[in-house]
Amino acid sequence: MSQISEPASPDGTPRSIRLTDPRALRAYAHPTRMALVGFLRRSGPFTATRAAELTGESVASCSYHLRMLAKYGLVEEAPGGRGREKPWQATAQFTDWPGYSEDPSVAEASDALSSAVAERYFERAVRAIEQRHRLPRAWREAEQFSDSLLHLTPEELTGIGERIEAVLQPYEDREKDPGLRPEGARPVSLMRLGFVDREIPGEAPDEGDTGAEG
Repeated sequence: MSQISEPASPDGTPRSIRLTDPRALRAYAHPTRMALVGFLRRSGPFTATRAAELTGESVASCSYHLRMLAKYGLVEEAPGGRGREKPWQATAQFTDWPGYSEDPSVAEASDALSSAVAERYFERAVRAIEQRHRLPRAWREAEQFSDSLLHLTPEELTGIGERIEAVLQPYEDREKDPGLRPEGARPVSLMRLGFVDREIPGEAPDEGDTGAEG
């Protein structure tokens, strides 16, 4: 099942789509499909021919992946065009999926998707580092590569995520409306990860462990 949120962007595109069907989660975990959805959100609508140019895949391959994405509500046909030249568009600005589920199939598919997304984050971050020498000094100094180790409760970590989301949300409309972008603005990817650090000995008991032993 896929659930789409209320429209939030200037062009009426829903802000997020939530995937809860294990089949949809597994389908989206394919790297080409994640790339296609990302390109459509930034540069769509476009046809399978344009998708092939952007991804380096064949037109037939892109057509197949776009149909699979449409099957689970992540993309849809845009007005105009016909046959292979029909344009596609993303159905939402962001994708969301469960961080926890009582259903083992959903939990397994969600974790697999999270792993695939993390790998994609890492690849993009490495490419950015390899190419950052081409940036002006102001951008090189502004870019951020850091981490923090905090001792938090689950509720505190959730609250931090909500506050970060509130800080970023006012800038989201600039994605679809270039007129809102100030002079000198460039596309910037902010990747947020918050996880229990199991490399700290004794600081991450397993579920059900009271921590009282020893």
